Amino acid sequence: MANKYFIIGSNSFSGASFADSLLQQGHEVIGTSRSAEPHSAFLPYRWSGKDANFRFYQYDLNNDLAPMMALIKQEKPGYVVNFAAQSMVAESWKNPDQWFATNVVATVRLHEALRHCDFLDKYVHVTTPEVYGSTDGFIKEDTPFNPSTPYAVSRAASDMSLKTYFDAYGFPVVFTRAANVYGPGQQLYRIIPRTILSILTGKKLQLHGGGHSRRSFIHMRDVSSATIKIATEGVAGQTYHISTDDIVTVRALVEKICAKLEVDFDTCVEVVGERLGKDAAYMLDSTKLRSTLGWKDQVGLDDGLDDCIEWVKKNLDEMKSMHWDYVHKP
Repeated sequence: MANKYFIIGSNSFSGASFADSLLQQGHEVIGTSRSAEPHSAFLPYRWSGKDANFRFYQYDLNNDLAPMMALIKQEKPGYVVNFAAQSMVAESWKNPDQWFATNVVATVRLHEALRHCDFLDKYVHVTTPEVYGSTDGFIKEDTPFNPSTPYAVSRAASDMSLKTYFDAYGFPVVFTRAANVYGPGQQLYRIIPRTILSILTGKKLQLHGGGHSRRSFIHMRDVSSATIKIATEGVAGQTYHISTDDIVTVRALVEKICAKLEVDFDTCVEVVGERLGKDAAYMLDSTKLRSTLGWKDQVGLDDGLDDCIEWVKKNLDEMKSMHWDYVHKP
């Protein structure tokens, strides 16, 4: 059965990939982001030719809530999925007020408006494991918050506010927290596409802190399938971890990419200082999602990295002239 989804942050890597998964299943999708649509290389929903059921509107959550809500009330989507956030961790130390403006103030205003929409079946709040801080061992969804950066504090504040909305109003929110997401279409400043690009163009990759942080990398197709499950079958008020059980260090990840591209790690990589407040490990226990909603991941890291390498090679000429670094937008 086809449903109507409203995606906030549809230009983000996760939002654009999620839109593609929905369109592949025949759903109607309305997307909004504060910027115009980027190059098609970063819009998976434009790749398959199945985007006839997709409409895009350029709305900024900070400044365009009124027209955004007018559109939501006109379209009456059953599902609103919010990927929008100021999401860069290291940069949140430089302008923390802007992270709080978007991730707390703007989202609280959105939630206050959405709670009056009686047509809403589910609001999916895409949040982050950063709220837990650095952890030891696999952690469950009831792990106490211990944020260590302005970004993480801002996300924790929004999550806590939404919990009160569920408790007080029965607001139909579900929370998703995914491990390190990757896949074709990801921003070039992220570790996997940046590593591939650096190798293919002969540039040195800077590896912060030697790459000793441990992460679980999960392909965005798996995250999208989980998010659809959570939206349609998840229990309101609940949080669901989306992750694999495979943990690798960032260094091991880079070494794996080097091996696939047949280059020497030491020749291609330069170790630099660690970023302020970077957490050593995120290891999410996804048993709840697997056992209660019947989800399982399908894309292994080796196949997923092959996907990314193929995508970069296909778009390499255009990517060479693009900005690889994060560019902050207030």
